[in-house]
This record gives sequence, C-alpha cells and structure tokens, in this order.
Amino acid sequence: MSLLTASHITKEYGGRTIIQDIDICLEQGELVSLLGLSGSGKTTLFHVLSGLVQPEKGQVFLEGEDITGKPGKISYMLQKDLLLPHKKIIDNVSLPLVLKGARKKEARREADPYFSSFGLNGAQYLYPSQLSGGMRQRAALLRTYLSKSRVALLDEPFSALDTITKGQIHEWYLDVMEKIDLSTLFITHDIDEAILLSDRIYIMTGNPGQIHQQLKIEPGRTHRKGFTLTDEFLNYKRQIIEILQAAPALPHAQETSV
Repeated sequence: MSLLTASHITKEYGGRTIIQDIDICLEQGELVSLLGLSGSGKTTLFHVLSGLVQPEKGQVFLEGEDITGKPGKISYMLQKDLLLPHKKIIDNVSLPLVLKGARKKEARREADPYFSSFGLNGAQYLYPSQLSGGMRQRAALLRTYLSKSRVALLDEPFSALDTITKGQIHEWYLDVMEKIDLSTLFITHDIDEAILLSDRIYIMTGNPGQIHQQLKIEPGRTHRKGFTLTDEFLNYKRQIIEILQAAPALPHAQETSV
C-alpha cells in the first residue's frame, strides 16, 4: 500500500473544471515532483491533497485512511516562507505545536533539538529579518516538519533562492529527508531541479489539467553526483521539454486563478 494515494481527483471552480481524473501516489521515502506549465492546476491539486478544498470527484488516502477534505493530516509549505516577522525563529517553527495545544515553553522544548539537523543551530532567538534566504527556507521547512506528518507537500519552496544557495539547499534537504524519514511531493517549474531531486516525475498538462506522463529517474538520488553533466540527464530533459512543448497553450486567465 502506498503512503499517499489520490484517486480520480477532479476539482472545479466557478463551473470550470481545473483538474480532471488525476491519479497519483507517493511511496515511503520518495521525493516525487509535479512538473507542468503555469496554470495547469498543480497548486489546485495540492489544495485537494492537503484537505484545504473538497474535490468534486475522487478521494485522497494517507496510509489507507480517507483524508479527503480533512486538513491537518499532511504538512503543506507554500512558495513563500510566511515566517511571522515579530516572532523569534523558535516560536515561528513551533507554531504548529502551539496550535495543537502545547504551551509555549513545551513547544520550544520540543522544537529545539531539530535546529541542529536543519542547519539552524544558534538561530533560535533571532528574528526572520536576521536570517539569509536559505536559512529562512530551512526554518519554514522545520515548521512544516513539526506539523507532524510523514508527508510534506512543497510548492516551489526554492524558487526564490539564487543558484548556489539552491544547490546547497537541495543537498541538505535530501539529507534531512533521509534522516527524519520524510516523504515529499514537490511542485516545481524547474526541469533541472525536478530531474536532479526526484525519484519520479509526474508531468501535468492540459486544460483541464491531467497527468500526461510519469517518468522514473535513474540512478537513485544517492548516486547522482555529476548527474547534470551526463547524457542520461540530457535525455530526460529533452523528453520533458518535448512533452511540455507539445501541450496546448493555457489561457492567461487560468494561469492567474489556480
């Protein structure tokens, strides 16, 4: 049984179908990317998976439990880090624990041991404005993890980072995933990023959005040093570009609404 399964998901807004009949799954320990043109409904699908919205059709299962329309079962990190500027970092990351009923001191005590693993040791009592972009993203990811789900949905979390910082964060995140036994569904527009990080890639196209193709990326993530310079990497990239270029253009209105 897969860790996370979505079956026949269809979602409409204003009488218009945004995504249609989508089936995806996530296995334990995987990082699976959702790649597609802007406006193809990737974020709408994440809203359904996270339980924030109810689909017109379909169901979402987490370890066999039907979690359709039930928020709080899966951790969800948006593109922006959304750290609260007036709160210290330790209070920002422990916010999910407080929202679940923990007292402030108890929440801080539970969050503190993770700061080392997340590369944030010494930043506990700083404010977001005192951190670099990369450290802010690490803090946001720690907050996502402390939501206490084995599955994380990440919606383009690294898109605002410069190339060098992004590369460092990629290596760090894969290491952290393994250490804390986390599985990840990941939205990205960056083809190189998807190929480099993913075990599998779902390519989403169409209007309404549908899963057009699934690619399994070899070799495994732990054997990809120098992978971007190989013929295999370029072949994956060429294949993805051809699929996306063959997809029909999406209307501008849809790009801004989903």
